[in-house]
Amino acid sequence: MPDVLDATPYDALLLLSFGGPEGPDDVVPFLENVTRGRGIPKERLKEVGQHYFLFGGVSPINDQNRALLDALRKDFAEHGLDLPVYWGNRNWAPYLTDTLREMVRDGRRRILVLATSAYASYSGCRQYRENLADALAALETEGLELPKIDKLRHYFNHPGFVEPMVDGVVRSLAELPEEVRDGAHIAFSTHSIPTSAADASGPAEEHGDGGAYVRQHLDVAQVIADAVRERTGVDHPWQLVYQSRSGAPHVPWLEPDICDHLEERHAAGVPAVVMAPIGFVSDHMEVLYDLDTEAKAKAKELGLPVRRSATVGADPRFAAAVRDLVLERAGDERGQEAAPCALGALGASHNLCPVGCCPARAPRPAAAGADSPYA
Repeated sequence: MPDVLDATPYDALLLLSFGGPEGPDDVVPFLENVTRGRGIPKERLKEVGQHYFLFGGVSPINDQNRALLDALRKDFAEHGLDLPVYWGNRNWAPYLTDTLREMVRDGRRRILVLATSAYASYSGCRQYRENLADALAALETEGLELPKIDKLRHYFNHPGFVEPMVDGVVRSLAELPEEVRDGAHIAFSTHSIPTSAADASGPAEEHGDGGAYVRQHLDVAQVIADAVRERTGVDHPWQLVYQSRSGAPHVPWLEPDICDHLEERHAAGVPAVVMAPIGFVSDHMEVLYDLDTEAKAKAKELGLPVRRSATVGADPRFAAAVRDLVLERAGDERGQEAAPCALGALGASHNLCPVGCCPARAPRPAAAGADSPYA
């Protein structure tokens, strides 16, 4: 990178996340936001909200985003990158539309977006873009001057995202009893999604058989497993597994579920398992409940030693990766050749989501893509 870090033409970075409740009274309204338009009764939402009530009605995701904000601002300041960082959520305060309004009133006209989702899928990319389009439409009705918005590429295989996860798996293996450590299996975990959504993830040419979503996770898992072997001298067997299914029972979702997988591995005689949540940026509610609560309870029932490795969170290497992605995209916008950082076999992802990439369930405008109405 050059000595003077230049983010031109961009004048702000927006951290865009899912959001989460910050107290018991927030839980049902938050879930109403998440499920708006699906006609789910309030009583059912209260049942779903029990996961949050186990933790005092507070999701850790907002505090984790605050920590990431601090890490980004610290990294940018230390490296002389003059780029203010804002934060907005899809489903809870600070809401995306409110944050974009603040940015416009602050004079921001070229905005880069960092979504807290590293992989291609409808829910992990296009839905964020749809929410951006909704927010821009709301500002347009208010008569505000609309900014031009671009989204940073998928960073699932950026070294600054991968290397902290390698460290986490190595630490978790070291925490296992010595007599089971070398035989431990690694379960790389991510959010399950409907198989139809997985098959249609990524650009159209990548659709089918799990699409970009499954291929990207498998590629990262292989990179991490190879790095763990180099660090430990042991070739641990591994598998990509899924968690957090929330759909109707008759709709096929990606499998195996982590708890089913633990049962199968135990039956096969595996002495221990490290659960590595590679599909998540931070230790939010789905990690805490589905892995630290449900999966660990299943492992205890089986008598199977398990450890859960950490997500990337606010690791300084991830903050540095975001800086790298910002400068890469800014240089590209200025017509400069860049050599994107990417590990594994897939290479760097596209900068601009093409038409047909992670198609919507029903046609809706989406910003920051080739099909954006807000070019």
